[in-house]
Order: sequence, then C-alpha cells, then structure tokens
Amino acid sequence: MSQSNSSSNQLLVPQATAALDRMKFEVAQELGIAIPQDGYYGNVTTKETGYIGGYITRRLVQIAEQSLAGTR
Repeated sequence: MSQSNSSSNQLLVPQATAALDRMKFEVAQELGIAIPQDGYYGNVTTKETGYIGGYITRRLVQIAEQSLAGTR
C-alpha cells in the first residue's frame, strides 16, 4: 500500500472551505492563540491546535442542533 502526502479528508461542500478557515481564525483569536499567516504550524503546539479543533467542532455541533431545532 503506497502512502501519499495528500489528505484523505474531503469536504462534502467544497465551498465551505473559506467559512471553515474564517471560523478557525475566529476561534483561535477567542482563545488567544496566534495562527501563523504563512500556514506553517511548526511553532503552534499540539495542545493549542487541539483546542482550536475542539472549539470548532463544538461550534459546528451547536449550529447543527440549532438548525435541526429550527431556531436558526
């Protein structure tokens, strides 16, 4: 089995990329974590990126719950 450097994750809605990037920067700012503008995450700790991912997931679940409940 060959290994490739490309991610196997695929967005179901490719147009959501920009919205997810905005959310990432917004959450990082709320947490006081500086996201490098050049895209190199070598100076960002795993713990910090985990916090960002966790908060994004929490926010997306809240949005989905609100949508299903018809409150949004």
